[in-house]
This record gives sequence, structure tokens and C-alpha cells, in this order.
Amino acid sequence: MAKDNKKNEDAQKVEGLITELDKHKTQIEDYTNSLKRLQAEFENYTKRVDKEKIELSLYASYKVLSKMLPVMDNFDKALENIKPICNEEQFKGLEMIYKQLHKLLEEEGVKPIECIGNKLDPFKHDVIEIVKGDEDNVVINEVQKGYAMKEKILRPSKVVIIQKKEEQ
Repeated sequence: MAKDNKKNEDAQKVEGLITELDKHKTQIEDYTNSLKRLQAEFENYTKRVDKEKIELSLYASYKVLSKMLPVMDNFDKALENIKPICNEEQFKGLEMIYKQLHKLLEEEGVKPIECIGNKLDPFKHDVIEIVKGDEDNVVINEVQKGYAMKEKILRPSKVVIIQKKEEQ
């Protein structure tokens, strides 16, 4: 009988140890899953922060470069009007500054929107006048130059378009 009691006690101890081991295995799995979730959340967080940093710097550039566009417009007008009244050297100097400004904008990804002869694109063009003619929704004149920065429109072009005459 003492042997049977000893076997029963040993069996109970083994069962208790197995139960405790199962609890620990479950706990380890829970901790591992939690750790994996936290790690994935952290990776997503760092990706989101990096993306936000890029967007913030682009937004700052976008804002500053947008404010430079009226200066470019005025420079264009000044070059057109000053050529007849200044000497060639002065004009070349101003032209060099103008080219330098254009180069700076290009380096930042700012380019003029090509529009004359193209179909109307409401995302790139603001129509200020419509002329009746033979073609439909084609830009025939650019009143104010538009600019895009990479894929984003800084300022749409102000244009005159031609539309087909309505037949009666």
C-alpha cells in the first residue's frame, strides 16, 4: 500500500507539473503574440512618422514655392517691358538672374504647366474665357502661367479655351 500511495503521489505531482507547464506554455504564447503585435505596431508607427516628416517638408516647400510664383510672374512682365528701355548689358544681367531663379525652381521640382494646344484638364487649368470655334475644349491662350511641383499643382494655368459652336 505504501507503494501505491507513493505512485499516486508521484502521479499527482506529475499531473500538477504538466498542468503548470501547460499554463506556462500558454503564457509564453500570449507574451510572444503580444510582443509580435507591439513590434508590428512600432514598425507601422515608424513608417507613419517617416511619411509624415516627408509630407511636412514637402508642404513647407510647397508653401514657400507657391509664394514665389507671383514674383516669377512679375519678373516675366518686367523682362518684357524693360528690354526697350535698358542697355544690352543690363538686360543680360537681369536675364541671368531670371534664369537662376528658374533653375532654382526646377531643382525643387517646380515646372510650368504646358497647356496651349492641349485638351482642357480641370485639375491643371482654370478657364477664364470660352471662344466658339471648330475644336472642342482645347486651350488656345494662356493668361497666367500655371506651375506643378512633382505631381502636385502649385497653381493652375488661367486659360482661354475654344469650344465647338452648337449646331441648330
